[in-house]
Amino acid sequence: MAALPRTFVTVGASFLAARSATRLLAQVDAEPVQKAVFKQLIPGLAQGFVWAAAGVEAGMTYDDFRSRVALQTHQDLARHIDSMTIGAEDVLWPGRCSIFARKAGTTPGPPRLIPVTEAMLAHFHKAGIETMLWYSARARNNDIYRGRHLHLGGSTALAPIAPDGSPPAFAGDLSGVRALNLPSWMERHLYEPGQEIAQRADGPAKLAAIVERTYALDITLLEGQPRWVLKLARALRARAERAGRGAITLRALWPHLELLVHGGVPIAPYRDELRELLGAEVEFHEVYAACEGILAAQDGEAEAGLRLAADAGVFFEFLPMSDYAPGRLHLLGARAVPVGGVREGVDYGIILSTPAGLARYFIGDVVRFVSTQPPRFVYMGRAELRLNAFGENVGERDLTEILVALCRRHGWTAVGFHVAPFFTPSTTGFAPGRHEWWLELQAAGSYQPNAAALVNDLDRELGRRCPAYQTKRAAGALELPLVRLVPAGTFEQWLRRHGKWGGEGKLPHCAGDRTIADELGRPE
Repeated sequence: MAALPRTFVTVGASFLAARSATRLLAQVDAEPVQKAVFKQLIPGLAQGFVWAAAGVEAGMTYDDFRSRVALQTHQDLARHIDSMTIGAEDVLWPGRCSIFARKAGTTPGPPRLIPVTEAMLAHFHKAGIETMLWYSARARNNDIYRGRHLHLGGSTALAPIAPDGSPPAFAGDLSGVRALNLPSWMERHLYEPGQEIAQRADGPAKLAAIVERTYALDITLLEGQPRWVLKLARALRARAERAGRGAITLRALWPHLELLVHGGVPIAPYRDELRELLGAEVEFHEVYAACEGILAAQDGEAEAGLRLAADAGVFFEFLPMSDYAPGRLHLLGARAVPVGGVREGVDYGIILSTPAGLARYFIGDVVRFVSTQPPRFVYMGRAELRLNAFGENVGERDLTEILVALCRRHGWTAVGFHVAPFFTPSTTGFAPGRHEWWLELQAAGSYQPNAAALVNDLDRELGRRCPAYQTKRAAGALELPLVRLVPAGTFEQWLRRHGKWGGEGKLPHCAGDRTIADELGRPE
């Protein structure tokens, strides 16, 4: 009888996956779905006094909404969110919000707080299930629901943030918030590593506990940021070697392991090592999630891009990056377009309106649509993370793919990297600049990385991929890159120093200034 509930889970997933597959085939036009989402959101936003003061009214049209509400950043809403943490009601969304997600990511400074209302938790639940069913629909099986799902995320122990005398309010990593609010059937039949281990702070003790708990389990799905998955895979392999099983893959350890769900950072620098440690049979499935919502997921081959989660309760707009100006964002609302107005091959900044009470909120991510029917895009990087100090216009995606290609050619792994502008001192008032690459590389064979050998390769690939870079090089405005190979653990130390180690913290792969580069070059 113990297996009966598991059967119900699998049968239920089979039914939902079949329905999801039917909807995927039929629902190629996201515009009517998004219009319905907009109508559902507006009454809630209109009950928040911030948006009511801006002119948001129940039943208003999208054109009125776009003309009355300016584009927003977290800085614009920070004081209102602060008031919510001490118990203020009906601020951005009706009622009181007591849970907040800490958004660390690549942004300098302390983590920002994003409200997680009950309606927003419903979005995460709905979108989380649907984006997983997209995998089941394309794989045409539901075997992942026959075993346990191991989630590697931040601690589920939420920290109190409300001052004494205020109604209670708590904050934590989004992965922890979501894990605490799983449906009971999911927690009972699927979720690992269990709530006791999940609430521990990230570190060696937590990793060791996960290894011991899951070593002999039937894990069918593994979810987490690539660097945490690699740490776990190495630890499990070491555990297997101690048990006399040799350097086995996770698929050999867990024979029914089928899927790695990843997101948060580009997987390209980690793909080859993940494939080696997990096993060739394990599929990859990308989900594009942020503290502000689950935005998209893979519904086909990785090269086809990520499909917009158009009917999960979040309303999307897109600002052409050709119009983007950080200091003038509040004046650019009329330039943003809904999903029906996007074009293939154009870079857009993502703007969201959500049941957490965010309206026309610019999250800072840049995407490029590769199709519009249905809408699919590829992630291009952060708006503020570009190299353009010399007019070269090089983005995070360009840098990542160039480095991955070079590492693959030489048999190296990019553990971490950061690229910044380097300004050459001058006594004449003009001097060409260059890019400074800070690289932590791992060699699999005898051919060790050499900084001098990398310089020309990086320069050549940048010129081939980025026309503006090549123009500046030809004009003498840019010199050859400067490459610095750093010791193992350098970027982990930076993340720890800035409170970004664990959870959703990330290392910016590039920046338009030298804040991070100067820290990396500064002795401890």
